[in-house]
Amino acid sequence: MVVKELRTPVSELLSPSKKSSKQHHSPPNPRAPPALTTFSGRAGLGAYTAAPESFPTSRVISYDDDFVTINDLYPKSSIHLLLLPRRPDKQLLPPFEALQDPEFLSSIQQEVKKLRLLVAKELQRRFGKYSAKERERENAMEKALNATEDFDESTLPSGRDWSKDVISGVHTHPSMAHLHIHVLSRDRHSECMRHRKHYNSFATDFLVDVEEFPLTAADAKRRRKAGFLNDDLLCWRCGRNFGNKFAKLKHHLEGEFEEWKAE
Repeated sequence: MVVKELRTPVSELLSPSKKSSKQHHSPPNPRAPPALTTFSGRAGLGAYTAAPESFPTSRVISYDDDFVTINDLYPKSSIHLLLLPRRPDKQLLPPFEALQDPEFLSSIQQEVKKLRLLVAKELQRRFGKYSAKERERENAMEKALNATEDFDESTLPSGRDWSKDVISGVHTHPSMAHLHIHVLSRDRHSECMRHRKHYNSFATDFLVDVEEFPLTAADAKRRRKAGFLNDDLLCWRCGRNFGNKFAKLKHHLEGEFEEWKAE
């Protein structure tokens, strides 16, 4: 039995602790895809679900009987986590098929909500010192405390809502065999963001929020693989169109990242 464990580097938000294990027994599914026993190439994520305890805390953040959460090996933003379901009858299914199961979908949605909150807290920890909205709140609180110890905190500026800077979802046509859900900050600031397809896989409908599931059979997101990845490059923050000029977009994003932190 695997004990729920939070292990990891995404610092304050994921300090080491243990939680009670959740039992999960899935009935045999004769239609389930065959298990992959070698974890390389497209099957690489299977190593984490098979033995999460064997990885360092810099990689595996938390795990229990149902899920493993890791830092993406090739992050496409400042913070980029992957949620990996461990159910044998689901983990090798395409996302559109796996997430048709209402009970399974609900469990995924709940875990994603938790991770979105954790990423938001980590964004605040890392970048709050640069934020004008955070400074405004801190300055107002300091003045209020100096004036009186008894003040109404609800009258203070609200500060920055970092949850609005988190995105999540599955790719319509994943590059990896094992089911995985992306939870990441929306800044797209990373050395691993190296070309047009990388960017558009998180800036177009190629990324589908789990809250949109289940999708209908006729939904265009099921079919339009090449179109999404080859769409014009649009800055996620200002909307400027860079066509197919990824190097120019990449340079532009450096400035946007600094301005985004300062909001």
